[in-house]
Amino acid sequence: MKRETMIASMKNQSEGYDFIVIGGGATGIGIALESIARGYSTLLVEQSDFTKSTSSKSTKLVHGGVRYLAQGDIALVREACVERGRLLANAPHLVRNQSFIIPAAGFWDELMYTVGLTFYDLLAGKYSLGRSLHISKRKVLERIPTLNPKKLTAGITYHDGQFDDSRLAINALQTAASLGAHVINYMQVDSLSKDSSGKINGVYLQDKESGEGYQVKGKAIINATGVFADEVMQMDNPGMKKIIRPSQGVHIVLDKSFLPGTDAIMIPKTDDGRVLFAVPWHNRVVVGTTDTPLHESTLEPVALETEINFILNTAGRYLTKSPARKDVLSIFAGLRPLAAPSGDSKKTKEISRSHKIFVSDSELFTMVGGKWTTFRRMAEDMLKKVEATKSWEITTSKTRTLRLHGYMTDVDFTDPLYFYGSDRELLLELVKNEKDLDGIISKRLDLNKSQVVWAVRNEMARTVEDVISRRVRCLLLDSAECVRIAPVVAELMAKEMGKDEEWVKTEIQDFNKIAVNYTLN
Repeated sequence: MKRETMIASMKNQSEGYDFIVIGGGATGIGIALESIARGYSTLLVEQSDFTKSTSSKSTKLVHGGVRYLAQGDIALVREACVERGRLLANAPHLVRNQSFIIPAAGFWDELMYTVGLTFYDLLAGKYSLGRSLHISKRKVLERIPTLNPKKLTAGITYHDGQFDDSRLAINALQTAASLGAHVINYMQVDSLSKDSSGKINGVYLQDKESGEGYQVKGKAIINATGVFADEVMQMDNPGMKKIIRPSQGVHIVLDKSFLPGTDAIMIPKTDDGRVLFAVPWHNRVVVGTTDTPLHESTLEPVALETEINFILNTAGRYLTKSPARKDVLSIFAGLRPLAAPSGDSKKTKEISRSHKIFVSDSELFTMVGGKWTTFRRMAEDMLKKVEATKSWEITTSKTRTLRLHGYMTDVDFTDPLYFYGSDRELLLELVKNEKDLDGIISKRLDLNKSQVVWAVRNEMARTVEDVISRRVRCLLLDSAECVRIAPVVAELMAKEMGKDEEWVKTEIQDFNKIAVNYTLN
C-alpha cells in the first residue's frame, strides 16, 4: 500500500464510490473490507493514522466476553465466540489460543466460575478454543508461581483469543486494498455534501499533509469514527443531541518476570466492578483495564493517577511480586465509543458493548459501540442496513472465510518477526537485497532497520509515531527505549521518504511529546 498511489486512484474515481467510510479504526476497516469484498467500490479515509485512537489501545484479546455472560448478555457472548473462531481461522499469524487462569477463593467461587465457564464453552460450540477445567491450588502455583497463594484455594482454566490489534488492522487494510479498495490516512473529512432532496451524496476532504482539498461523491456515507462520531453527525445535523459517552480504559505494561510462563490471569472481582486481565504479549505483560467516564474525546488520552493506582494496587494484591511505578515499562490509554443509554445510568461498565447503527434523515449511517472481536460481524450488519435503507439488491457476505493478508499457519510466536506472517520472508529478502538495512536498532525491542523501511514502503507509515507505536508496537512495550531510538527511526524514514533534516527534527520533537503520555515517572 502506498499513500500517493491511493490518492491518485481516488482522483481518478470520477464516478464516485458506492461506499465512503469515514474512520480508520476497527469499525471502519471492517466495513471497508466487507463492502469491497461484495463488489462495492469503496473509499476509506482516516484523519490521523489507522487505529491511532481506540483501536490500537485494546487489552489485546479476541474474546467472547466472560463479563458479558455474568451480565446475562448471552447473545453477545455467542456472537463474539463465533467471530473469535473465524478470526483465528482467517488470521492465524496474529490470533492465537490463550489459556487463562481465574484464581478462586473459596468453595462458592470455585463452583460459580466452573459452572459459568462450562456454559461459556457450550456457547462457543464448535468454535471453542479449549475446555474449561477446575485445577488445584498446587497446579495453579506451578503454572503461575507469582500468584499470591493467600488469594486462592483453587483455579479455573479457560481459553480465549489473544492478538495484535494494529497489526490486524494493517493486514485487513492490505486485504481490502488488494481487492480494490482505496484507503488513505491523514485525510480529514471537513464537511458533507447533499443533493437537492437533502440526502448525503459525498464528502469534502482535506489532505493533512499537503493541505489540498477534494470533493468526492459517494452513494453511502458511513460514519465509523468511534469516539468522534458526534462530530461527523454534527456536520450532518448541527445542534443534534450527542450519542457518544466515552469511557477510558488504561493498561500498564510490565516485564515478563511478573507473569512467567504462558498463562494469562483474569481477576473477576475488582473495586470498580470490572475484571482485571494480566496477559502475556510480545514478551511483556499487559495489565488492565479501567472504566472511567469522560466528557471529552481526544486522539491521545492520558491515564489518570486514580487509574494507575487502581491497576497497580489490584495487581499487587494478587501477585507475590507487587508492581510499583518504577516497574511500568509503558502505559497506554484508550477511549471506548459507547452509545449513551436512554435511561439514567452513568456507569459505563453497565452500558452494553454491543454495536448500534443510527441512520439520519439524510442517510448518514453511523455505527457506535462494538469491539475488535466482532468487527467483521458489525460490518455485515452495516451492509445489511445500507442495502435495506437504499433499496439496493441484497448481497451476501464474502468475509466469513476470507483469509487476511499475511495468512500463515505453523507460526513460531517466539520469532520477533512472527506478526508479519507470510510477509516475513519478503522482509528478510529486503535485508538480503539492501545490506544497509541489515542492522539492529534496539535489542531490547528486537527492532531492525528493515522493519522501519518496510513500514514506510508497504504499510503507509508516515510519521515516527506511526512506525514505533502501531507498525512495530514498541511504544506500548517500552516507552523509554522508544525515546532513545526515535532519532534513528526518523533518519531512516527521512532517507526513504526524501525528507530533510528539519523534518527529522520536527518528527523527533513530536514523537517525544506523545511518548511522555506513555511514560510513568
